[in-house]
Amino acid sequence: MGLDSFSPPQLAALRFLIASTPVFVLARPAPWRVLVPLGLALFAGQFLFQFFGIANCMPPGLASIVVQTQAFFTILFAAIVLRERPRRQQLAGIAMAFAGLGLIALTIGGDLSGAGFVLTLGSAISWGIGNVLLKRVASVDMLALMVWLSLVPPIPSLALSMLTDGRASFHAMARASWLGLAAVLYLGVIATVVAYAIWGRLLMRYPAATVTPFALLAPVVGAYSSSVAFGERFDGRRLTGMAFVLLGVAVTVLGGAGRESSSRNVV
Repeated sequence: MGLDSFSPPQLAALRFLIASTPVFVLARPAPWRVLVPLGLALFAGQFLFQFFGIANCMPPGLASIVVQTQAFFTILFAAIVLRERPRRQQLAGIAMAFAGLGLIALTIGGDLSGAGFVLTLGSAISWGIGNVLLKRVASVDMLALMVWLSLVPPIPSLALSMLTDGRASFHAMARASWLGLAAVLYLGVIATVVAYAIWGRLLMRYPAATVTPFALLAPVVGAYSSSVAFGERFDGRRLTGMAFVLLGVAVTVLGGAGRESSSRNVV
């Protein structure tokens, strides 16, 4: 809905400008040398690729499934950079999910474009890089970290908007519909500040192995919401591919959660 009123870089810039407003009352949780690369990968790259993907014929419900492959890219990058060896169960989950991606790729055409599919995978890759960078950050207040990271995306997003949208970009933003403005406010306040604050508080109060499996609800809610709001429909091959991706994510996440739970019990 936001992309009906704003271009992808405009939407990303506005989302994180709104999300960054609490910086005036929250102390900076980490040095800029940590915040800048993390903000570029975890927020700027992830959502610029995602918004460009949806703007280039990637159905939003399907996008909510494909971006969850970030779990596999996180495991891959962690293995390369942090020398974390994936378990057999996680490797099985990765294979299952990429088989699902292959089935989804076979449905390119009509409402799904190749460019949109690749851009959405780019979002998942950027998210995976951000997750690895986040793992290297010492324990900090999650809300403060997310708010300060939100200061990073507006600068490259606005610069990209000037390149792709031209000087008329600010006039287009001024003519946005009320629905578009409401979408921006929702993305900035609810989906970023409030959601990450709740998520961070849950991670602080409960073991990560208990909390993280609930993230599997996100793609289900996304696909269902898109079917209700936009009438998005999924044929047999796409539904099968989506099921394989979700099952692969579940196997991967729960496999990692089991290892973490065992580690906690040993400690």
